[in-house]
Amino acid sequence: MYALKIEYFNKVKNMLSLKKSLFVIFLFTGLMIYSLVGTGQVPEQIIVSLKSGNSKNLSEFFNQNVELVVPESDNVYSKAQAQQIVGNFFSVYTPVGFNIIHQGGKEGAKYVIGNLSTKNGIFRVYFLLKQSEGKDYIHQLRIEKQE
Repeated sequence: MYALKIEYFNKVKNMLSLKKSLFVIFLFTGLMIYSLVGTGQVPEQIIVSLKSGNSKNLSEFFNQNVELVVPESDNVYSKAQAQQIVGNFFSVYTPVGFNIIHQGGKEGAKYVIGNLSTKNGIFRVYFLLKQSEGKDYIHQLRIEKQE
């Protein structure tokens, strides 16, 4: 009888331990999924536009006014002006690749830091995206020469 009680106690103890382990696993998985969904991903069209030097496609993500910093230009520009300036930059510095170094943010706002490889050197790219009506818009774009 005593052996049955000990065996029953051990089974209950193992079951509680298993439940705690499963709870921790589900909690951790949930937090990982939340962090991925919370920061979200940058629209692939932005990355493709930077890699290919397509200012027209990139400008589809520009807000109505964009804080733009590129060599020889540093100001807040309208969407059309920013497209033209970025197009001029791409014509002088033809992109050959872009890779993301870091990205993050919170709900409604994201940032990306990356390297833009061009035929004339490497540039550090920073951009800030804010969400409006379910779409991401670039509010700030900085393209600075790597030293």
